[in-house]
Amino acid sequence: MFIDYQDASLSINMTPNGIMAFETTSLRERLFFYLYILMSAENHVNIKNRRASFEYSFIDKYIAGIQLTGTEIKSLRESKSNINDAFGVFLNDELYIRNMHIAHYFNGTYNNVEEKRDRKLLLNKRELHKLQDKLKDKGLTIVPLRLFINEKGFAKLEIALAKGKKLYDKREDIKKRDSEREMGRLRK
Repeated sequence: MFIDYQDASLSINMTPNGIMAFETTSLRERLFFYLYILMSAENHVNIKNRRASFEYSFIDKYIAGIQLTGTEIKSLRESKSNINDAFGVFLNDELYIRNMHIAHYFNGTYNNVEEKRDRKLLLNKRELHKLQDKLKDKGLTIVPLRLFINEKGFAKLEIALAKGKKLYDKREDIKKRDSEREMGRLRK
């Protein structure tokens, strides 16, 4: 990552190894750009569940907030999370994500919580009722697709109401992907 910003009164150079060089007389401008770089760097958390698209066909997609503790969000900002084995469960008319792994925060001490605990998902009542009604159909489940931090700094989880694919559906997807890849090679 190389950032080079020049203005009439300010020049900032950031090399790939993270060394910043400032040429300005104003301490305020230096602090502003240092904080700007830090804030933009922490929003790049994007953890995907690639296996979900292979094993499930998606019916509906939702973006839900997650109720996390302080050490969990700090660990999440370091991208120390895994959503491959996670799934959604309704408990007392509330949606929880189960089996989502968020590693212990290194400096968390006694504030760290269990790594694979149930975490509450935050959705509107209308969306919760809609999901709960559709889950009564046989073979449907809620799977997480992507875990990210939005522009406001809140952790969000993209979930989908999904139906499991049969073996022949998976084979068809593989054939379709291979044929598209071959067509792309021939076009070049």
